[in-house]
Amino acid sequence: MISESVLVPSGDVTLDGDLIVPGGARGLVLFAHGSGSSRLSPRNREVATGLRRAAFGTLLLDLLTGDEEREDVATAGHRFDIALLARRLVDAVDWLERRPDTADLPVGLFGASTGAAAALVAAAERPKQVAAVVSRGGRPDLAGDVLPMVVAPVLLVVGGSDPVVLDLNREAAGRLSVPHRTHVVAGATHLFPEPGALDQVTEAAAGWFRDHLTERADDERSGRSRNPVRGPSPS
Repeated sequence: MISESVLVPSGDVTLDGDLIVPGGARGLVLFAHGSGSSRLSPRNREVATGLRRAAFGTLLLDLLTGDEEREDVATAGHRFDIALLARRLVDAVDWLERRPDTADLPVGLFGASTGAAAALVAAAERPKQVAAVVSRGGRPDLAGDVLPMVVAPVLLVVGGSDPVVLDLNREAAGRLSVPHRTHVVAGATHLFPEPGALDQVTEAAAGWFRDHLTERADDERSGRSRNPVRGPSPS
């Protein structure tokens, strides 16, 4: 088992992270937090705890430095900088691949709010490393023209009482050319504060990663090439 605070290099900065990998992990999920949040987000930490119970490692990472976070609180200047957030996620994916104790674990990305767009861009930039993406109350629409380039299977989890974001997710799903699904949590609002709502998010995410990270690991063990299926699946 791995449980440590880590520093992930990205360009000329280092990013704080919490890496926990249970023994016998079937994969590792890298979290991309959303607008105005951090690796200490109670919602992401709750989901991460549930994923570890399902035998996945987790890396919760601050995508902004302390100075950038303070600036962002005042100006909101970084939270919508999808290119910056995605570049740092890519650097974290590469960092995991360089670590001997995580290099063999298939990687999934879990993005919330604007972090979902960053996760999709990072997945498109690292198609061989990223095996699956899950978005929670995300803004996949902000990935823009990158959406058709994503090759990892995508799960979009949205609250049924979050109509604007639900519409944005359905529109984004229509631009994906890989297996994908939109999972609506009935009665949930944007942050999923309703009783049991985050449990449903965790269950859906664990199932998605179980299916697709395990598939990637099986393919790599058998030496099979992994050709993504083109054409949208039901959402």
